Amino acid sequence: MKRHIVLIEDEPAIRENYRDAFERRGYQVSAYGDRSSAYQAMRTRLPDLAIIDVGLGDEPEGGFTLCQDLRQLSPTLPIIFLTARDSDIDSVHGLRLGADDYVTKDMSLDHLLARVTALLRRADAWAEALKQPDEVLNRGRLTLNVDRMTAHWDNQAIELTVTEFWMLHSLVQHPGHVRSRDQLMDAASTVLDDNTVTSHIKRIRRKFQGVDSDFDGIHTAYGMGYRWNAHEA
Repeated sequence: MKRHIVLIEDEPAIRENYRDAFERRGYQVSAYGDRSSAYQAMRTRLPDLAIIDVGLGDEPEGGFTLCQDLRQLSPTLPIIFLTARDSDIDSVHGLRLGADDYVTKDMSLDHLLARVTALLRRADAWAEALKQPDEVLNRGRLTLNVDRMTAHWDNQAIELTVTEFWMLHSLVQHPGHVRSRDQLMDAASTVLDDNTVTSHIKRIRRKFQGVDSDFDGIHTAYGMGYRWNAHEA
């Protein structure tokens, strides 16, 4: 059975471009141009994954509202935000809306397809979680569940996007070893500019600092990249 994706994007050309790309990859796609029609459809039948534009028509933050409504219907539905700029995601995280990942509209379709694949894989892993032992990586106070793509610091959950999780996973595999920006992008199966990689690392740090103000797990190796603090391992 084809995996069902719902796409909510108010610009017709972008919407149809994405729809065509996903259908060529074998997905079933339902596309909507506004929040209310998309929500009414998903109340009847939840998809396997939702891709939501942040700004919808005359609702500059309509995607945020829709995400909140969908989280009431399902706490586990994979949700990706489409944003006009990388800086927009600061608002997404600040509102703690529960999206799983985001993609800026200037990113390639391959990038978006990679994020969808990763999120569906994670959803499948959750469904299988009770059937087999999970791969768990422990580094001192940090615990990463690789199959469920979850992170805990002192048993407190750290809510990471897919991109953030794989960047963190790359860092903690070998504490003290520097990971370049290119290596971090490879780990997350994505292509980003240096500033965007830096933004991801800053957000990861902020999330840990939200549960531990003294967090010092990620060090910057200036001109080289980043490393996981071996003392935290």
